[in-house]
Amino acid sequence: MDKPPKPSLSAPGLFYVRPNGDKSGPEDKEPYHVTVGNDTGAGARRLTVDVLPGSEHAVRLRRHGHCSGDTLHVTCDVDSSYNNWVNGERVLPVAAEGSRPGDTGTVRVTYTTKDGKELSARTRVVVGEPVVEVRTAAPLEDVRPGAEITAPVVVHNAGEVPVVGLGLELGSGTQEFTRQYSNCRYPQTHHGHTAVCRFPRLRIAPGGTVVLRPALRMRASAASMYGYFTQEAWALDMGPGQYGSYPKGGDAGDGPALRAEVTRGGHGRFAQRIVSTEVRLDTRADYELSDVTVHGDPGDERGVRLTVHNEGPGDPGRSARLVFEPPPGSGVVKQPMEEVDDGYFEPYCDEKDFTYVCDVGELAPGKSRTFDFTLHLGEPGTGRIALRSIEGPDVGRPDRRDPDPTDDSALVTVAP
Repeated sequence: MDKPPKPSLSAPGLFYVRPNGDKSGPEDKEPYHVTVGNDTGAGARRLTVDVLPGSEHAVRLRRHGHCSGDTLHVTCDVDSSYNNWVNGERVLPVAAEGSRPGDTGTVRVTYTTKDGKELSARTRVVVGEPVVEVRTAAPLEDVRPGAEITAPVVVHNAGEVPVVGLGLELGSGTQEFTRQYSNCRYPQTHHGHTAVCRFPRLRIAPGGTVVLRPALRMRASAASMYGYFTQEAWALDMGPGQYGSYPKGGDAGDGPALRAEVTRGGHGRFAQRIVSTEVRLDTRADYELSDVTVHGDPGDERGVRLTVHNEGPGDPGRSARLVFEPPPGSGVVKQPMEEVDDGYFEPYCDEKDFTYVCDVGELAPGKSRTFDFTLHLGEPGTGRIALRSIEGPDVGRPDRRDPDPTDDSALVTVAP
């Protein structure tokens, strides 16, 4: 019979704290995390946190919940599955008043099991934080479909202490890499569209900037009118953030090594986390509608098929809605439905004042989208279908640059 696992205590080996009184710093930073594992049974346990002698100038303690003590020694009653991200009792290291960026100290965390056994872990606390930023770029406008594009990768440390080791994730987005790097991994699950690079020996001083060379080289999409590529960087000893991650595995690239070169200053605009650059192709998307005629007498029911076709050559993504105004006197008795849950359907199109608005969705060049309605016919008459551009921050730039807007509307006619 296997022996049960022994209780364990986990705390960060290294943790950066903001200088005293400063609330800025890196976005999405992973908070100080203390956990207990494999301890069983009811009853309170004891968690003790101490600032070790000689560290008082750099670090102090801040307590929350039912804990007692002072800024150098705190004790809390906790349970056997303690996790300070979940439990109300927590003790956090903070910068001591009068400390300076670069000062360091050590905090010891001790957990006492129900049997009286003590488990301990130590955290080296550094005052100040590296704040890694990537230089942003304006959208690349009027790019020829399929053209090769290059983009610099520039990283800046806006923090108070050095970046020690750099992680980098490069995403080609709607483009394709035409140059890979021998010291980066290309995870198979991303089909060559993502590079993950590590520079464990790289140091970037506070206020310092590095340029990664050779520059990114990619081939633009042949059709996607509004594409993008991404860059993200982080300090290796901090990780990509509480909610950040990067793909694992992958083979090394078959091109030159990506190398970091220190440069003076940090010219340009920089941003934390993922920096996305838009790529806008110099192309058009010709959406077409066609007239539809249904024949019948008043009281008959007839199907009507409303089709949107993209003649190309561009793919604008999700960019348009179809607006259907039925002929006067004719009513809709059936409309397109979508399954929103297992076996449960709802109307796909929005309806207001007898007008139906249907999201066309993405429509690649040469593709069509058909919406099937059934009409209860009235007297002969004419309705209308038209395309309406989608607007809003969630759809990017929806302009199709349609070269022939005259076929963006058509007639729906009821005839004898």
